[in-house]
Amino acid sequence: MSAREQPATPPARRGLQAVTGETFSFADAVGGVRGVVETVLPGTLFVVVYVASRDLGWSLAAAAVSGLVAVAVRLAQRTPVTQALGGLAGIAVGVIWAWRSGEAGNFFAIGLWTNAAYLVLVLASILARWPAVGLVVEALRAGLTAERAREQSAEGANPFAGMTAWRADRALVRRYTVATWLWVGMFALRLAVQVPLYLDDSVGWLGTARLVLGVPLWGLVLWLTWAVVRGAHPHALAPEQPAEAR
Repeated sequence: MSAREQPATPPARRGLQAVTGETFSFADAVGGVRGVVETVLPGTLFVVVYVASRDLGWSLAAAAVSGLVAVAVRLAQRTPVTQALGGLAGIAVGVIWAWRSGEAGNFFAIGLWTNAAYLVLVLASILARWPAVGLVVEALRAGLTAERAREQSAEGANPFAGMTAWRADRALVRRYTVATWLWVGMFALRLAVQVPLYLDDSVGWLGTARLVLGVPLWGLVLWLTWAVVRGAHPHALAPEQPAEAR
């Protein structure tokens, strides 16, 4: 096969998209090296500067500047800025909260509240027998986008059928319930470790715990979710044989 005939490299699957693939790449799932750096650098700089100087202003400035630089570099290189902008928004909330309160620990408060909200949502989805991982993964499998939903509605089809059909299969429901419990465990573990540190105002240890229980734990849970979910649709994973081979 010539270079022109070689198939294009498929786009990297990030976040929950990674659990729908036939293979799993930890690097791609967590956003690659660049994505990891953009995620962990602001919090790391905040902790390092604060522990070294005990100056809240300089610590917040270091975190904010790192987020702004990440967005500026992506804009200059004309690469997608969604991940960097999302991180910048979280940094902005943390900076404002910590600055107004004068408490360094409040830089991480938004993360605690976010994890608590996700914990409640995923637990509620399990209790309602609509496990959240099933909803998200089946939506991704069905390719549910705003454009596709409009097209299906115009054709008279239910654009949400792919998100709900799986609930008729009890085995699938059980599989997605197990996967959703993994996410319950992740959010609960983060809160169990970080909330006491936040209440004790142990900023250095809180920042360290956030780093350890951030990208590494997220990547691990994505991989475990993939291991549970990948067998849910075996017919989608097996390549179709040519007619002469049947």
